[in-house]
Amino acid sequence: MHNKMTGLLGLLLLGTTWTALAAPPGSGADTTGPDGQPRALDATLAAIVDDPAHPLASLSVLAIRQGKVSYQQQFGYRHMGATPADSLPVTPATLFRIASVSKMMTTLGLMRLVEQGKLSLDQDVGVYLGFSLRNPHFPQQPLTLRSLLSHTSSLRDAGGYAWGPERSLRDVFTAGGDLMWDAAAAPGRYFTYANLNWGVIGTVMEKVTGERFDLLMRRLLLDPLDVRGGYNPAAFSADEVANTATLYRKRTLDTEVWQPAGPWIAQADDFHARAPDAPAGLAHYAIGSNATVFSPTGGLRISAAGLGKVMQMLLDGGRHQGKQLLQPASIALMFGRQWQLAPDAGNGDSERGLYRAWGLGNQQFDAVAGQGNGLAEGASFTAVGHLGDAYGLVSAFVLDFKNRNGMVMLVGGTGSDPAQHAGTYSAMGRSEERILTALYRGAIANNPSLH
Repeated sequence: MHNKMTGLLGLLLLGTTWTALAAPPGSGADTTGPDGQPRALDATLAAIVDDPAHPLASLSVLAIRQGKVSYQQQFGYRHMGATPADSLPVTPATLFRIASVSKMMTTLGLMRLVEQGKLSLDQDVGVYLGFSLRNPHFPQQPLTLRSLLSHTSSLRDAGGYAWGPERSLRDVFTAGGDLMWDAAAAPGRYFTYANLNWGVIGTVMEKVTGERFDLLMRRLLLDPLDVRGGYNPAAFSADEVANTATLYRKRTLDTEVWQPAGPWIAQADDFHARAPDAPAGLAHYAIGSNATVFSPTGGLRISAAGLGKVMQMLLDGGRHQGKQLLQPASIALMFGRQWQLAPDAGNGDSERGLYRAWGLGNQQFDAVAGQGNGLAEGASFTAVGHLGDAYGLVSAFVLDFKNRNGMVMLVGGTGSDPAQHAGTYSAMGRSEERILTALYRGAIANNPSLH
């Protein structure tokens, strides 16, 4: 669910043996917010972050209740020093690389282009790309944006899904052969989650606008909402770089050996060790050739507060500060159901029940007991949105249009093997379940004892 790492990332805290992280002073664990934020919820979330057996490096959360932000808080550190005194706490403005939640943000930009008539969801994408893109096993069936956005395109990640500026998608697909395609499922018929879909989508967006993807997404989404961050940290201000969270695991970069009692090791965005560099060769990049350079699939850096602005815009029918960013009809189209898992699961790979329904660039969570993709324990929180998981980060952006509620969760590092800390009522990890359930009960339902 994430794009591949490039280059050598620095190691941090070798030899340090912290087992838990206390919330830093001023993080909110011992205070009440200006809007009367519940101290009990602060304490519950801080305890999840500081769990010695399953520690988290950092956490930034936001909840919206009936269209208004009802809770926002941060815990832990965006950068680990040799001691807590040398570490930097998460702030409301801290940017996180949000992994696959980026796909949904990319889709919002794409829907603006659809509104403007620059793209059609059902056109053969080869028309936009300038070369034929067909599954060689089903050469008569075109790929469309609709099939890419709903993960029914028949593209697969086995041949890779991220390349440098020197490569073009045309050349990648020519060389990739069968690794790029499903040999058994035709486009539009079978769901399999594939990051490669978004590399194609981002490249199509560049091709029809003539704008580089990172700059295009600033114009289409981030600037109209006055949100900091973006898909290219090399273009960030010094302040944005300094307030970007390093992503951590308690695991080395090249092994799967987890050590919950061991050191936190940087996995990505360790900009305190090395400032972000522009991708090598970017000066010669041909716009519309390969937008995977900017990771439309997972590379957006944004704060929980920034995601909260996106969520409020959606809940307000596409409006922000009196301006219409997206038409209500476009929002309805984007979140309309495009694919649903058949009773016999013969039309898709649900990944342990996590994926049961999909819209255009968004997952759909039906609050039905026993289905595996529930969000809050013991609560009927039916929602749409997206989850993310990469380099130790775990993220969620989920909203309930009917009741105008929503939650944002950004975890900046996991300290234990997620496979050994599985959820009890869903296909998520147990820490994710605990955070979302606490956030729902304490900030949306306003009933911490809800069962």
